[in-house]
Amino acid sequence: MGKIIAVVNQKGGVGKTTTAVNLTAALTEAGKKVLLCDFDPQANATSGMGIDKRKINRSVYDVVVNDQAADAVIQTTKFGDVLPSSPDLAGAAVELITMQEANYRLRNALNTVRDRYDVIFIDCPPSLEMLTINGLAAADGILVPVQCEYFALEGLADLMTTLRLMKKRINPALEIFGVALTMFDGRTNFSTQVAQEVRHHFPGKVFATVVPRNVRLAEAPSHGLPVTAYDRNSRGAQAYKAMAEELAKRL
Repeated sequence: MGKIIAVVNQKGGVGKTTTAVNLTAALTEAGKKVLLCDFDPQANATSGMGIDKRKINRSVYDVVVNDQAADAVIQTTKFGDVLPSSPDLAGAAVELITMQEANYRLRNALNTVRDRYDVIFIDCPPSLEMLTINGLAAADGILVPVQCEYFALEGLADLMTTLRLMKKRINPALEIFGVALTMFDGRTNFSTQVAQEVRHHFPGKVFATVVPRNVRLAEAPSHGLPVTAYDRNSRGAQAYKAMAEELAKRL
């Protein structure tokens, strides 16, 4: 049975979608069977996996709101399978409120396909609302990307509070699967200090691999490619390959 990991941080711009896309691609290249569930209405993970989000007929919105079977919506790419998103998902938070088992709609859908995969990533929106609650309710654990910059720890306290509430009320099995340090700039002492601080707060949870600031990482999404396909020799690609190896061992 596949492990379901929600990639989550309520702070935007920390490399959340970049991490979800590139770990999916790196693990797929390593021979793992991986599904990326794009649960963010911006659908950036969908396009980052090479799918034109303007041409999608059915998305994860139809799965959680209209009871469409997940396996009928999943698309296969050479970088891994994708349960795509669409802008329609933005209204789902309101629609879900009135539905039965509102917090568990995504979990129920993913449970029908999880036996096919080694790991399922859920790319959650950068906020703590109904969609993210669904993502956390579906997950066995969370992966938290943390930017190695000022304000990096801002919001993490709120995320940990949410995690405790989720464990208490909705998903008792939810754990921190890992913390990924992103946008690391080795030229500054500050990045090193932030990394040390994060490792202090999350002992044993932080991946040894840090993801550097890298132009290729920023360029790859505009080409609809993970960085491992866009420039496999770049520092960003090498970092995500190494992080994927660490993650595979934890699985």
